Amino acid sequence: MADDSIHFILTGGTIDSYYDGTQDTVIPNEHSVIPEFINSVKLYNESIFTELFMKDSRAINQNDRKEILKTIEESPAQKIIITHGTYTLPDTARYLKANLKRNDQVIILTASMIPIKGFSPSDGTFNLGYALAKTQDLKPGIYVAINGNIFDPEEVIKIIQEGRFSSIYNP
Repeated sequence: MADDSIHFILTGGTIDSYYDGTQDTVIPNEHSVIPEFINSVKLYNESIFTELFMKDSRAINQNDRKEILKTIEESPAQKIIITHGTYTLPDTARYLKANLKRNDQVIILTASMIPIKGFSPSDGTFNLGYALAKTQDLKPGIYVAINGNIFDPEEVIKIIQEGRFSSIYNP
């Protein structure tokens, strides 16, 4: 496996959902559309995909976070992108920062407010591209890449009324 491979860990969330009019909300896809999207942009890096589960992030629990952590710990890749739902993305980022034993990987969590498939425009494709670009120049650590910014897990918050993320230090 090439050292420049990128491991995508897929967990669901709006970025990987569809709109269900009968429930008036988005529902995670049965299987991720992220591999199809990433393969369509013809990256120079080898892409590895691990679909752990497809959940609304409000349904992600500590066992799920442990599964994400285990997948990261066992990954041969130095660059990891985790797709996640927006509601509990900061919680998962903080959990990983507090519990990850490895310190040789760039780990970026990203998400979107609008699903990738079936919606145009979607912030999901932008956020994925931004996360991919940032894997090239960030030092090993855990980050959140969203809305054109990089956040530390300890500072990131979701501002629902604005439909974006911000820093608790510079709202």
